[in-house]
Amino acid sequence: MAVGQGIGSERPSAQAVRDNATAICEVMREAHQAGARLVVFTEGALSTYPGKRMMSSDPARLAEADWSRMPWDVLAVEVERVAELAGELGVWVVVGSVWPADGAGRPFNSLLVIDDTGVVVDRYDKRYLSRTEADFMYQPGAAPVVVDVDGFRFGLLLCIEALLPDAVIEYETLGVDAVVISTFTAATPQQSQDDQRALAHATMIDGWTILAAPGTAPGHMPSAVAAAGFTWLAQGRPDGTVQTVIADLDRDEPRIRFGRERGRTWRELHRASAASR
Repeated sequence: MAVGQGIGSERPSAQAVRDNATAICEVMREAHQAGARLVVFTEGALSTYPGKRMMSSDPARLAEADWSRMPWDVLAVEVERVAELAGELGVWVVVGSVWPADGAGRPFNSLLVIDDTGVVVDRYDKRYLSRTEADFMYQPGAAPVVVDVDGFRFGLLLCIEALLPDAVIEYETLGVDAVVISTFTAATPQQSQDDQRALAHATMIDGWTILAAPGTAPGHMPSAVAAAGFTWLAQGRPDGTVQTVIADLDRDEPRIRFGRERGRTWRELHRASAASR
């Protein structure tokens, strides 16, 4: 699998969306050449991740977001461009984007799921919003989403949802092999615990965590793939460049196999027992 890093901005414009799509396509080609079957991108990688003050309808304070500033028509075209390339390459893509609601109302902060035939087959809408997102920007999603690729199952989360162990455990009960955490945080490793959480979550489910972080400035937290046992399989370079982070997920790796055969089985038994009391 692959993680695309270094793509995105906080300033929505038609040109920004086009540039993001171009960079996403470049990473997809590199990932395909490396043999990846799934390519994951950061929160808002395609649409941009709009800054809360930038989107405020009142320039003097935080207020309801003015979503007329989002170039929705261009975004729709660029989604089709990315999807078409996914079909040509035969790869699955999970990419962050703001997404309009059906009818009136606030949009969603979403992850689009594109299959290897080039069809948008699902969409994860962020369920647990930050206070600012809930007060001024988005409406919450309603359900978890699991992506199946070649027999591997991936659960999807966005940004602050990484703070919720319950959300990770929910995905384990749905039988995922890995949890994807897609974020646009610009925190440095010294200021953020997201990288430690990625390691902990992988160990907690006896699988993997895919951390898709932008790394859009030198020193910022990079994208990474963590395995159970507090092990990094791959990490991006925190230098602000667009790059493709590649990792192999192997269920036969001894620590993974032991955890799935023993740890998961033990937890399932105890959960079933507790539910029957």
